[in-house]
Amino acid sequence: MNADPPVAAVINTSPDIVDMLRVAFESAGIVVVSTLTHLVRDGEIDLERFVQQHQPQVIVYDIAPPYDANYQLFEHIRRMPVMAGRQFILTSTNSRQVERLMGNNQPVYEIVGKPYDIDQVVAATREAFHAKPTR
Repeated sequence: MNADPPVAAVINTSPDIVDMLRVAFESAGIVVVSTLTHLVRDGEIDLERFVQQHQPQVIVYDIAPPYDANYQLFEHIRRMPVMAGRQFILTSTNSRQVERLMGNNQPVYEIVGKPYDIDQVVAATREAFHAKPTR
């Protein structure tokens, strides 16, 4: 009996990046569900329902400028009870800024700085499916 394919959620500010990641992930056998960051921030997407419906094991979340505000949104998202046991991969144009915001707290599986090689994001996501949850 075949296992269900792995599911990753992509939350990003750019529809073009979402589409690019979708193609790369689907080529690697990963099912992609996605939404845009502003839809989550503005409450147009009920993220709890979205996660319950799609059950992604890995969340690929982009921290875009303004970094402080988007990192705060990420912190809110990762602390949602529905996110328990899920891995997070962060992408950002400024990975050093994200690391600074995190401090000693490492709530994510990996941070991938941009510009990034799409294969790097896919590889990190594949590895995250098999990693022990970070919280």
